[in-house]
Amino acid sequence: MKNIISPLTWNNGILSLLDQRKLPLEEIIVENRTVEDAYNSIKDMVVRGAPLIGFTGIFGMALFARTNKEANVEDYIKAADYLNSSRPTAVNLAYELERCVEIVKSAFSNNTSLEIESLLVKFGYEQLDLIHRDNLSMAETAMKDLENRLGKKKYRIMTLCNTGYLACGPMGTALGVISHLYENDRVEHVYASETRPYMQGIRLTSYELKKQNIPHDIVVEGSFSYLMKNKLIDAIFIGADRIVRNGDTANKIGSSTLSIVAKHYGVPFFVVAPTSSFDFSSESGESIPIEMRDQNEILFVREQRVAPLETSALNPSFDVTDAECITGIICEEGIISPVSKDNLLKITGRK
Repeated sequence: MKNIISPLTWNNGILSLLDQRKLPLEEIIVENRTVEDAYNSIKDMVVRGAPLIGFTGIFGMALFARTNKEANVEDYIKAADYLNSSRPTAVNLAYELERCVEIVKSAFSNNTSLEIESLLVKFGYEQLDLIHRDNLSMAETAMKDLENRLGKKKYRIMTLCNTGYLACGPMGTALGVISHLYENDRVEHVYASETRPYMQGIRLTSYELKKQNIPHDIVVEGSFSYLMKNKLIDAIFIGADRIVRNGDTANKIGSSTLSIVAKHYGVPFFVVAPTSSFDFSSESGESIPIEMRDQNEILFVREQRVAPLETSALNPSFDVTDAECITGIICEEGIISPVSKDNLLKITGRK
């Protein structure tokens, strides 16, 4: 890929984040020096994508350690809770913060509390390396499954929102699958949904596809049925912010609609996500908290109001895709298909 800017870097106690609100027209770096900065970067969507949000949480805890040398365990727990409140739906953030707290507790138990910052930074880098390996494994699993289902050929793929390196740090999940397919001469064309209101598809996914020279078109969410009815889509790959015990999946608003249309037309619909996105404490999607974002994200476009002054807006950021509409869930442990509670438990080794 050409002229790639990392979405997250740590250098001398500064967490630098590529401002994804400005892409693709501007490549702006936001410097984070405090835990409050990291909180705002997550909440205001400087960073987005469940894995990258989780990694930002890790380095946000490192910033807290750097600027609060006298903090005790309870202070760190409060900092983790504070960061976790920035985006409640993506389970990766809570998952990574819980592990940060365990590192902190261990450091205090071993009288190494002065090393917490370096321990957390080391942990953050380890997770970045791990997700690259895991996402490559998921991409290889996806390619093998597609070849078994559809034969060895070039595929026409659809994706939703952004699930590439901008969402993950290193290689992406669903968009990482597409990148891997392209590198192996298995992509004919990609259709990227615009994903309103923040337009992650038109701004971010097309940005990544362009960087990789992958042939693609941007489409509106309302075109789902047209594309599949006219047999322009061979398979669909999306990401996930949370996958619960029965296989229901929370993802960018529009995912559920896409899965229903895909099921109607018999198009394979895959969810690609690491096991860190699995939440087995919840039995079904009914218990997943759905983040309601500021109505002004819909009422305004680049600070220009486009709706009547008397009009309000409902702005759910996520919806829940029913397990029965998912052809397979691909994680680093393999593919879960058909999607069921028993198969999720079997593949992941959970209870």
